[in-house]
Amino acid sequence: MDEVVEISSNPTTPRSVSVAPTPPISAPPSQYHSPSLSRSPLLSPAAEHTQTDITNKTPKSSTPKATRTPRFISPLGTPIRRALQLTKLDPQDAWLPITESRNGNEYYAAFHTLCSGIGVQALVLPVAFTILGWTWGIISLTLTFIWQLYTLHLLVELHESTENGIRYSRYLQLCSATFGDKPAKLLAGFPFLYLSAGTNVALIIIGGSTSKMFYQILCGATCTAKPLTTVEWFLVFTSAAVLLSQLPNLNSIAGVSLIGAITAIGYCTLIWVVSVAEGRLPAVSYKTVHAKTQTAEVFSVLNALGIVAFAFRGHNLILEIQATMPSSEKHPSRVPMWRGVKFAYLLVAMCLYPLAIGGYWAYGQQIPPNGGMLTALYVYHGRDTSQFILGLASLFVIISALSSFQIYGMPIFDVMESIYTRRKKQACPWWLRSTFRAMFGYGCFFAAVGHPILGKLSRSSWRDCIACDFSLSMFYVAQD
Repeated sequence: MDEVVEISSNPTTPRSVSVAPTPPISAPPSQYHSPSLSRSPLLSPAAEHTQTDITNKTPKSSTPKATRTPRFISPLGTPIRRALQLTKLDPQDAWLPITESRNGNEYYAAFHTLCSGIGVQALVLPVAFTILGWTWGIISLTLTFIWQLYTLHLLVELHESTENGIRYSRYLQLCSATFGDKPAKLLAGFPFLYLSAGTNVALIIIGGSTSKMFYQILCGATCTAKPLTTVEWFLVFTSAAVLLSQLPNLNSIAGVSLIGAITAIGYCTLIWVVSVAEGRLPAVSYKTVHAKTQTAEVFSVLNALGIVAFAFRGHNLILEIQATMPSSEKHPSRVPMWRGVKFAYLLVAMCLYPLAIGGYWAYGQQIPPNGGMLTALYVYHGRDTSQFILGLASLFVIISALSSFQIYGMPIFDVMESIYTRRKKQACPWWLRSTFRAMFGYGCFFAAVGHPILGKLSRSSWRDCIACDFSLSMFYVAQD
């Protein structure tokens, strides 16, 4: 690293000493892309020009004294405190799939947020309305949506510190900065990993079951071919998901997330439009369902509120999605990220509200508790609805589940590869990366086959992670 000239003035004997001009200080390419230097003045042209002007001047000084800056640290300037601080570089960010590429933008953020935020859990929203009724159902859905946007905004703002420029590119990093390393592992480590793995197990169950249904629709009632079993369809879906998971990093699956977002919006819109177009069922009732005892009534209401909260997901991926964006002092990553989130959740609202209101209007208390509107579409309108519409809705569900598998599996891939990079101090080779992802995918397959109840338990993991996100955000804001 270049030597920095330190000058001390002597007022009693003024004399000028000519100093040879030094070239502008620049960081090597490996450090230029490091997140720790995202706000460094050494990387801005204005800073380089200022440094050149200073070195070309003839100062009033005595004998110059040279010092050397260590290679593992670099001065970091912030626009708020206007002070020099020291921060460690993290070269592992360039080796891990979440931060390997930082070329994202607001469009990629919208794609990822939509793909991770809309899923089949939204199809059971009318079930909550059977317990809460029209008024409290709409109020709870609206309040939850506002709370979702508020907490997402907090996470977007907390991604990058305005004091030291450090980017918290992963959920666990932000939790460690808030609570400490050991408490973070206890409070957020298990819910975070359980959420990603449990979600992918549920996606295998949903995708495999829907694939079997899609095959039956294509084959028809007169088909003589021997169909695959449910477990075999799980294996087919898992193999397709593992093959698609070989894309290297989070930025590289932006196209996959776009397809997943389009198909998710497609089947949500298709299902509620067909349900409303077919009209209300005969003898439909909108009276709220009451339990036999007061205790059961309380748990029934809590379950309905949990279903509403279950319709919103994606908190655990916001920091990771924002980590794929470049950031600087003049162009912080939170600006395009928040634009992408707002656009994405405008579309989310356009899907959730018609599903909840239209589904409850069409089916009332007769909405199936398992499967929600997708099951109701096959049960009540399977005969009088075009097979093309039913097959298209099933195909959209399968594609959306495949796309969601990739983005929810990326944090697990990142953790697995980080273990290797910390020990070997080098990037993970392609064959080992492929092995890690295949192991995770087929591990989720065996979990789905051996423990089908995990598909239901994944609902509670979503709620736990949302609660953990909310409490973490509120605690960190209070701490600031």
